[in-house]
Amino acid sequence: MEHAQIDISSVSNWEEFHAVFAHKFSFPDYYGKNMNAWIDCMEDFALGDRSLMLHMDGMAKLKEVCPEIYEAICECSSFINYRSKESGGSTFLALSFSS
Repeated sequence: MEHAQIDISSVSNWEEFHAVFAHKFSFPDYYGKNMNAWIDCMEDFALGDRSLMLHMDGMAKLKEVCPEIYEAICECSSFINYRSKESGGSTFLALSFSS
């Protein structure tokens, strides 16, 4: 399992959220900066032939400041795992939150 750490404590809107992830994971230039594109890029990065433990710093603040982004991260990560399982995959995206 691969591990990645990302600090999202400075995120206060969707634009910043997508910029932080695009930079951290080297999303392609054509990244659509929406959650469908996020799912596709995270699947490409996280899954393939490996699983990913994503440690996210600043989640308590994000949940307070931008609850819709917090919920989207949880829901979309869950969808990535669902889609992997449905297609017969054994890889997954695990989330770890810290304040």
